[in-house]
Amino acid sequence: MAKLSGKSRSILGVVLLALTVVAPRAGLSQLAFPGAEAAAPNPFTDPTADAGKLLLFSLEARFAQDVLERGGTGFAAWFADDGVALGNAAAPLVGKVAIAKSANWQAQAYQLTWTPTAAMMGPSGDMGYTWGHFEGRSKDANGNPVLTSGRYMTIWRRQPDGQWKVVLDAGANEPPSAGDCCRLK
Repeated sequence: MAKLSGKSRSILGVVLLALTVVAPRAGLSQLAFPGAEAAAPNPFTDPTADAGKLLLFSLEARFAQDVLERGGTGFAAWFADDGVALGNAAAPLVGKVAIAKSANWQAQAYQLTWTPTAAMMGPSGDMGYTWGHFEGRSKDANGNPVLTSGRYMTIWRRQPDGQWKVVLDAGANEPPSAGDCCRLK
């Protein structure tokens, strides 16, 4: 096994801390992302999981936990001032203020969870991206459960103060199942 540098040990420490804090509540799913599926990729067994990839997975775990606990307020808090959010059939939300205004859901009313499938850090080490699967759970006006799911991509950038923030978050709902398009109710 290769010897880890001090920076790599620090990043690995953050990931392990995230696991010990979040994993017991999340049923030991992959990196303890809320709602993670059992078959999700595990960066600890991935031979391509370098320090940059582990950092991005750690950021996603903390981001997801904050959203699980604080809802839309937690979601908006992770965006850079110039961040952009793209969603299905919606105008782009440009800037943290616009994103915060739109992300007005409470964690008890809407649970947004996601599991990254992959991550890639850029060569300069100050930008990277993740992508994966998301689910949104809520209830309709009659109290019936509503599930929305799809794929997402998040682009991260290290800020001048050293913090990592989301500069682009884009999601697309899963297409309807083969029989769903023409079913009569």
